[in-house]
Amino acid sequence: MTDREQYTPGPPSGAQVRKDGEQWTLILVRELRHSPEKVWQALTDPAHLREWAPFEADGSLGAVGTVKLTWVGTPTPLETRVTQADAPKVLEYNDTRWELEASGGGTRLTLWQNLHRRFISWGAAGWHICFDVLDHLLKGTPIGRIAGGEAMQFEGWQRLNAEYAKQFGIEEPKWPPQVAQES
Repeated sequence: MTDREQYTPGPPSGAQVRKDGEQWTLILVRELRHSPEKVWQALTDPAHLREWAPFEADGSLGAVGTVKLTWVGTPTPLETRVTQADAPKVLEYNDTRWELEASGGGTRLTLWQNLHRRFISWGAAGWHICFDVLDHLLKGTPIGRIAGGEAMQFEGWQRLNAEYAKQFGIEEPKWPPQVAQES
């Protein structure tokens, strides 16, 4: 049995939301047993991103400038402006901010991402799995990216989605998302 076949996401942890109307900010914190420099490389290098992130980049995210991100399951790349790249501490682009802090011989990785409240538990569940995959990659035991529709079919995602929805005090979103009908 491979590491991927044995992988099961753990319980929801290190997550909170900040609310501003319909715009919510998902905040996820993960302790990693790897140096900030090693984590920074995984957050910015396109070859590393392809192994764990829910998107691919056509260039490094490690410098201020423009890159194109192609999110898993979407055919069209999105032009993305890296507005802050202070290695290995802060990375910011579009509606996403990463902070890396040396902690106990490793790194405390914090992600802030603005999401519509309808997708906040999905985002939490998806990033939770991506962080697990990232940790495996950094340990040298890669299990391959699990993102987008594949993540939603992955055992454990539905459980995480429901548990994060409960933790955040929101109704669990249904798939596919329902579009409100105006009368």
